[in-house]
Amino acid sequence: MSNCDATLQTVGPDVKLVARDREGIINPMYDCQPAGAQFAGIGIKDCIPLVHGGQGCTMFVRLLFAQHFKENFDVASTSLHEESAVFGGSKRVEEGVLVMARRYPNLRVIPIITTCSTEVIGDDIEGTINLCNKALKAEFPDRKIYLAPVHTPSFKGSHVSGYDECVKSVFKTITAEKGKGAPSGRLNVFPGWVNPGDVTLLKRYMKEMGVEADIFMDIEDFDSPMMPDKSIDTHGRTTVEDIANSANALATLSLARYEGASTGDLLKKTYEVPNHVVNTPYGIKNTDDMLREIAKITGKDIPESLARERGLALDALADLAHMFFANKKVAIFGHPDLVFGLAQFCMEVELEPVLLLIGDDQGRKYKKDPRLLQLREAAHFDIEVIHNADLWELEKRINNGLHLDLIMGHSKGRYVAIEANIPMVRVGFPTFDRAGLYRKPTMGYQGAMELGETIANTLFAHMEYTRNKEWILNTW
Repeated sequence: MSNCDATLQTVGPDVKLVARDREGIINPMYDCQPAGAQFAGIGIKDCIPLVHGGQGCTMFVRLLFAQHFKENFDVASTSLHEESAVFGGSKRVEEGVLVMARRYPNLRVIPIITTCSTEVIGDDIEGTINLCNKALKAEFPDRKIYLAPVHTPSFKGSHVSGYDECVKSVFKTITAEKGKGAPSGRLNVFPGWVNPGDVTLLKRYMKEMGVEADIFMDIEDFDSPMMPDKSIDTHGRTTVEDIANSANALATLSLARYEGASTGDLLKKTYEVPNHVVNTPYGIKNTDDMLREIAKITGKDIPESLARERGLALDALADLAHMFFANKKVAIFGHPDLVFGLAQFCMEVELEPVLLLIGDDQGRKYKKDPRLLQLREAAHFDIEVIHNADLWELEKRINNGLHLDLIMGHSKGRYVAIEANIPMVRVGFPTFDRAGLYRKPTMGYQGAMELGETIANTLFAHMEYTRNKEWILNTW
């Protein structure tokens, strides 16, 4: 079946998977592979990604990060021009690596990220890295800088697959150099493409359970404070030592099937570290399952504090679900792990996720995703899942009569929501038209409670604005 075949692929009687039925993309909802690779790179301490391509491949991605996090990040570019396109750009990589090493004395990791142009002209990145390593050893004999080849042509995949590829390549490079050591007893956790608020929540859960864990990539400091000396230190917390030690871990917990789980598979295959893949912990049940899996792996009990947090979330959601959420039709777009997880959360609170849009063309993988089966078993309504989608698919269905009460997705869908006068909850990447969302968790019990309240408040504001049943709020 071709990527653009619109024939419905039946996953279950109520859930259908369908591909976009056009060749061209109209109003894309995903970014390119190098964008995802850059996001993975900036999550590592003392790391500056080097993007092997034109300046725009770096400049516009850094703009996205700045819009979302309201912070600046260091990303370098080989800045290819016409000469490199004809004669090859390997020399630009060598020059870039040496310039960065000279300028940044603490630099330890450089993911070398290819783009569509450098993949098309056929630059030998692995061969170039060998030359760079020789040059670095000659000029900096007492330093070790890890150069990781990251092949991310923009003409396939998306920022989701680019993120996954960069994480895997960096781990492969560093662990291969360091090798396997003594067992650490620690837990590797790959949450996928998340916000600092989610990383903070996961760290808190691990601490409350008494579990020693490393979150990859640790982006908690992307929400960085402004200190009395006016300094702002925004960087990833994951260190070279953390990555090297992942080969010695007790186990790996992969919370995102499409954003990091392949690195868990790599560690399992190469170093026999067990890889436990669970549903991304959006909503109550998925969080329950994650905590039970952690308890099973580590032998630690789930503490009363998390049971109480669960109870608070259940109470808050029960106040909203049947009265305000029941039978409300929802469309969700974004990363597959986010979309499937949010759809399951919606089902828990009586919202009906009738339309799910995913920008990657990985229909075969999605067809086997167990969450689709779980949605089918729980749904009493039809769900359409569109892969290789764009935002025109959402707009087209609305214009063709699909009734929606709510849209959930990142900020680039805002104009569809505004034009159709449908309330929209911002979630995912990038979100730049609402303040502070990056510091709020979406995962876990706390995230479920805050997300439910955000959905309710969005619906309430729309009821007031449209003067539609706003009298209900007087009696609630």
